[in-house]
Amino acid sequence: MRLHSIAVSNLRRRKARAAFLIAGLLIGVGTVVTLLSLTQSMTGQAKANLQSYGANIVVTPQSRDVALSYGGIAAGGVSVGARALRAADVARIETIPARDALSVVAPKLVGPVHVKGHRVLLMGVRPADEFRLKRWWSVDTGRPPANGHELVAGAAAAETLHLQMGDYVRIAGRRFTVTGILRPTGAQDDDLLVADLGAVQDVLNKPGQITLVEIAVSYAQAPVHDVVTQLSAALPDAKVAAMQEAVESRMHAVDEFRRFSYAIIGVVVAIEILVVFLTMMGSVSERTHEIGVFRAIGFRRVHITWLIVVEAVIAGVIAGIVGYMAGMATTYAVLPLLSRDADVAWIPLLGVVAVGLAVVIGAVASLYPALHAGKLDPTEALRAL
Repeated sequence: MRLHSIAVSNLRRRKARAAFLIAGLLIGVGTVVTLLSLTQSMTGQAKANLQSYGANIVVTPQSRDVALSYGGIAAGGVSVGARALRAADVARIETIPARDALSVVAPKLVGPVHVKGHRVLLMGVRPADEFRLKRWWSVDTGRPPANGHELVAGAAAAETLHLQMGDYVRIAGRRFTVTGILRPTGAQDDDLLVADLGAVQDVLNKPGQITLVEIAVSYAQAPVHDVVTQLSAALPDAKVAAMQEAVESRMHAVDEFRRFSYAIIGVVVAIEILVVFLTMMGSVSERTHEIGVFRAIGFRRVHITWLIVVEAVIAGVIAGIVGYMAGMATTYAVLPLLSRDADVAWIPLLGVVAVGLAVVIGAVASLYPALHAGKLDPTEALRAL
């Protein structure tokens, strides 16, 4: 009879202890699978949601003049007569090797204008891109501009100019309809009038010019610094700056969540090793007479050692398979409670990892009890009969 056959027979004969051993491993493996799958799912969703925070790269002209700032970024030469980017630069941005990582490319032209006796900032944008970049923008009882004769006003600008939805304003002789008022953001956006990029270029008499380009990079597609390098190569006459503080703080939050999960997994694995160790030590103590018989009929110490380890390994395989299925089922049940938008991340390798982890825990935790069993003196063991 082979060792694995004896091990299987022992597990069958001691059903209660085998069930306890498998259950202990199963709970641990299931917990690990749940944490890993939840971490992967929520990390992926977190990276996707980071795009809603706006741009993480800003492209501005190379200039020493600083006449105006927008969004906390010094935009050199925003004032009249300064050098500006061109529409062709935007086209080059969208041809870099990492173009698939560019979630949103939002060019804009910013300049001062006079409206109703007040000097305010007019910003030209591609409305679809700008509102996708700044998902916190919400038009109160209105809609974004749909053509070159419409605009939306920031909350502070609308209050200063006494604007309401449906009003008409003239800017440099061009008539605009106010299609909405932006809800207060607490940022510089509240002071803006926002219109179509082409219309603003005409109003400011800057055809084809762009003040700056804000870019949102998908974290899942490419590292931000790689995109910055490629943009700098494509636009040698422009300044490409990554908003490092924002990027690092967002990624730090994601990494902290991942590290916390790994710490919990480490604690779970340590507990599982202790549970298996105690279970196998108890099993060895109960089977002293059996081990004595095996030694008396010619089993060597290595055979006894391997017999105990094989039992733990077989229990680990069973616990790993069932634990993986239980862990994924738990993920499906728990994930909707933690995040409504996240989808369960199926990782094929995770099943192999679950089984492998259970086997390793079983083998490592049972090694000392197995060595202890192998060292039993057969004469002493037989006295237990």
